Amino acid sequence: MKVPLFWMNASSRRKRIYLTIFVFTGAFLLLAIGASIPIDHQTATTLVNQLNETVTQNQQSGTLPQYIFLNNFRICLAFFIPIFGPAFGFVSFLSTGYYIGAESQVLGFPPLLYVVAEFLNPIFWIEFISYSIAIAESLWLFRRLMQKRFKEIKSRELKNLGILIGICAALLVVGAIIESMLPLI
Repeated sequence: MKVPLFWMNASSRRKRIYLTIFVFTGAFLLLAIGASIPIDHQTATTLVNQLNETVTQNQQSGTLPQYIFLNNFRICLAFFIPIFGPAFGFVSFLSTGYYIGAESQVLGFPPLLYVVAEFLNPIFWIEFISYSIAIAESLWLFRRLMQKRFKEIKSRELKNLGILIGICAALLVVGAIIESMLPLI
């Protein structure tokens, strides 16, 4: 397979950015596919009610921002694991899309229109950029492992991993705070 010229001429940093954009695009497509999975109205209502119940319980106990952050950060950390992270991401984006499809049905909107509307939500951007960074780093680490560049992994890649986990954590804290202020449907 021929490697595209833009990739060959790119610096390591630029390649990471390209990979993150590629993962973000794939995640969005998987979200749309998940939202397109048919779901009956009763199941959709049950799913939305369960989610709203969890949110309401955490609001009442004053732990909603922490709950949102810990849930999202736990998922994000799993995405950093080579091989497992991208596979888990595939399933997570499809299932998130399925929940979005359920929510759209309860609200009476076409699922794909609702997914496009999510694209306008700042929470979507914060979370999906974090998740894309994590999966891209997972792929990057896997590539380094396959190249048997263990010395580079020990020195530079572990430092990058720590920095990227910190960036994702900071983004997800901001996202959790904003999301906890939004009203339920």
